Amino acid sequence: AICGHGCKYGECTGPNKCKCFPGFTGKTCNQDLNECGLKPRPCEHRCMNTHGSYKCYCLNGYMLMPDGTCANSRTCAMVNCQYGCEEVKGEVRCLCPSVGLQLGPNGRTCIDIDECSTGKAVCSYNRRCINTFGSYYCKCQLGYELKYISTHYDCVDVNECVTNTHRCNLHAECLNTEGSFKCKCKQGYRGSGFDCA
Repeated sequence: AICGHGCKYGECTGPNKCKCFPGFTGKTCNQDLNECGLKPRPCEHRCMNTHGSYKCYCLNGYMLMPDGTCANSRTCAMVNCQYGCEEVKGEVRCLCPSVGLQLGPNGRTCIDIDECSTGKAVCSYNRRCINTFGSYYCKCQLGYELKYISTHYDCVDVNECVTNTHRCNLHAECLNTEGSFKCKCKQGYRGSGFDCA
């Protein structure tokens, strides 16, 4: 089976037919499925969509159970957690709905972990890390664009000279480089390439 546009988060099962991995949707399985919008709703109280998955959390005074339901808990209400809590050996602990969030100094609210600055993020060499609340994603470096090549998506160099996105002077030549471009004044002209006289 050949899928001309590829299957980003899935596998090719027939001519241009993708079978998406759980949590993804779209013709090429390149879109995150928002499980929080599904019927029946996957969480009893609150739902947080994540890349390829989702997390459940409970309203104040309720405790998250292993099956995603919320149980009333007087102890939880007393602790006043932002995203619900769990009880471990009689001790109440507040929960954060994503691994990209951590409990704040007060032990009740959740604060974002910047995976890009802590080095927890794993992005390939030609991609840069973009932090989001509770997570992160990898975007092509400046001067590169995401393209589907043979069997997978990759960040490829943008030829600014061809796409006409360079800022070279009218009397300069544009030279494409990996991830960027250079400008060189034409014969009989002098300057930086951005300015030629």
